[in-house]
Amino acid sequence: MNVTLNNGVAMPALGFGVFQTPPETTADTVAEALRVGYRLIDTAASYFNEREVGDGIRRSGLDRSEVFIETKLWISDYGYDQALHAFDKSAGKLGVETIDLLLLHQPVPTQFDKTVGAYRALEHLLAEGKVRAIGVSNFMPEVLAELLAQTDIVPAVNQVEVHPYFTQRDVQVANAAHGVLTQAWSPMGGITSYRGDDSTSTFNDPVIGAIAEAHGTTPAQVMLRWHLQEGRSAIPKSVKPERIASNFDVFGFELTGDELAALDGLDTGVRGGPDPVTVTPEAFHRDIPEA
Repeated sequence: MNVTLNNGVAMPALGFGVFQTPPETTADTVAEALRVGYRLIDTAASYFNEREVGDGIRRSGLDRSEVFIETKLWISDYGYDQALHAFDKSAGKLGVETIDLLLLHQPVPTQFDKTVGAYRALEHLLAEGKVRAIGVSNFMPEVLAELLAQTDIVPAVNQVEVHPYFTQRDVQVANAAHGVLTQAWSPMGGITSYRGDDSTSTFNDPVIGAIAEAHGTTPAQVMLRWHLQEGRSAIPKSVKPERIASNFDVFGFELTGDELAALDGLDTGVRGGPDPVTVTPEAFHRDIPEA
């Protein structure tokens, strides 16, 4: 199942993420995901496993043209020239000449000039054919509007936290108004499992559980199907082969309108990840190595 981005590029709607996947297990995990059927792999410079993602893709035996590679530049490499060099670092680690989708990982409100400079570098890379599509991540509506006012190309994707407990409806509406695809990180609400109380996790939610039971599926499959039916891209992650396979097995059932509405109604408004307005180079500095 593909979605068509605003520049005409086709991208798999369901991808495989490697956030917090240890480098030593990333190659095997990626190869297994590709064996199962995933064709979109999402990584980032700040995950420190791009090289292993490239190894896993090559290990799969698939032709490069069959795998859609998405990665993100970290804020430590913002600014026009810095972002151009950051692309070289990421492409070198991945072992590819072209990256299918390149995102800015976060806006930096305190240094928005550098954020704009980095995005203009992405525009240049797109014009040069070094990337096939460009986008952003964790951009709230007002920040997205500010970026659009200072640049030429509308982002193809805005990857943000979206799951049944945190739907960010205002972000989704703003994205759609500009023709930007919403892509969900933590799409099953895995981040809610870190709150210390299992009862607050989406995986134990009785509404989601009842829908899963009605379809003979898992809560995770219900949540991923919810994303796809509402037109979003989703990037689940796992290091367990059985869950990697299960998360991909979401194309054989369909949620009803009432079930979709019930899932929408679970929104708590509570963000699991960091608030994008708090991201600063001082608090979130990470040195991205050359190789």
